[in-house]
Amino acid sequence: MMLAGINLTPALPELFLLCAASLLLIVDLLLGDERQNLSNALSLLALLGTGWLVWHNQPGDAAQYTFNRMFVLDGMAWVTKLAAVITVALVMVFGRVYAEDRGFFKSEYRILMLFALFGLFVLISANNLLAMYVGLEVMSLATYALVALERDSVRSTEAAMKYFVLGALASGMLLYGMSMVYGGTRTLFVEDIAAMLSSGAANAILVKIGLVFMVAGLAFKLGAVPFHMWVPDVYHGSPTAVTLFVSSAPKLAAFVFLTRTLVIALPALHVDWQMMLTVLAVASIAIGNLTAIAQTNLKRMLAYSAISHMGFVILGVMTNTQDGVAASMFYVVTYMLMTLGGFGLILLLARSGFEAENLSDLKGLAKRSPLFGGVLLLVMFSMAGIPSTVGFISKFSVLSAVLASGQTWLTVTVVLLSVIGAFYYLRIVKLAYFDAPESSEGFTRCPSQRVLLVLTALAILALGVMPQWLLDLCSRNIHLG
Repeated sequence: MMLAGINLTPALPELFLLCAASLLLIVDLLLGDERQNLSNALSLLALLGTGWLVWHNQPGDAAQYTFNRMFVLDGMAWVTKLAAVITVALVMVFGRVYAEDRGFFKSEYRILMLFALFGLFVLISANNLLAMYVGLEVMSLATYALVALERDSVRSTEAAMKYFVLGALASGMLLYGMSMVYGGTRTLFVEDIAAMLSSGAANAILVKIGLVFMVAGLAFKLGAVPFHMWVPDVYHGSPTAVTLFVSSAPKLAAFVFLTRTLVIALPALHVDWQMMLTVLAVASIAIGNLTAIAQTNLKRMLAYSAISHMGFVILGVMTNTQDGVAASMFYVVTYMLMTLGGFGLILLLARSGFEAENLSDLKGLAKRSPLFGGVLLLVMFSMAGIPSTVGFISKFSVLSAVLASGQTWLTVTVVLLSVIGAFYYLRIVKLAYFDAPESSEGFTRCPSQRVLLVLTALAILALGVMPQWLLDLCSRNIHLG
């Protein structure tokens, strides 16, 4: 597809998604609040169309560029976009009944999510630092609004304000770091930055200063220690349907952002950013796991769990190897399944006037429903990294890449921290299987949510037993140049 001499084919999913979201803004004005089911169906159709375009827009062996090389479609972008659109579609299905019960199942909820997905797509395919920043801000602004969607809730408003203020600070640091890199290399394009550094034509001091600020901004977006202060408050304060989105799809974009800006743009400074990422990863796994043990609120516990999981993603990127980055991609894609399962269970148990977000709310779940008790068991075992689940394979692949890079001490340290972290996951299993239930209330009335939750758990088990096809897919689609 050509327009004014520009090949738009690599950006077809983005163009379709933007047009669909803009059209839905107009259509929802005509439909009104009485026909939200039709509006929801149209939103899911928009996601279905976007997913179809992503699937049929595979880049092949060579990356495709458009918009004067500012936009790239490569294997890494294709895999993460496919995972993102599937995740957002599942988030919409999982969160429907919850949003209806709390009065925000309206057009804003869905359209903001579509615009956040559009920003995520732009960030994933950006080949220019400025384009990355634009995509990041589109995604972030829509996410801030989603967190504040429950306007009558003081907790949600407070969480949105914290997220916005801290997010603005991180964006400022990121943009300042990008400006320093531009000052040192005189270019904003990813490959050109790498070429300038490798040829010795760049001002290395300026670039290193910029690197520090960029790593700080990236760590915030990943929720890594010590830039993690927003994660538990936002996870806890947001409506659970929004928490499910915040905890899942943006992590894919953050992984790609980290890979493009460090591994692809700044490989010449590998020694410098490897030390920073090592500290971030170990601190995230240690503090995330240890702090999660003390939590009594399930959403806050999963927030600290997410911090530790992002430590593993950082570890794979830190190796600066094909296997390490592929392992991180595998980890972040499979983490989507675990997150959907974990927060999907909270949404399953929630009902009007009851949030089901405390650990005590899970007591006796296996007695109330052996099926969903089994789902909980698989999700928690996977998060803990128990064999036969995909969580074990993802952790093992990252640690294998770290060990292969010669970091034996780091591998041993992370394994020990992971064993400590398994305590709070097994505690949840104990509550579900060995404690008496405190409630006999039924589960959510949405059959599709129940079916998808069971399928998510089965996917966690299936990928734990037969992970090779996804591992190969990730490995084939990582090209570090």
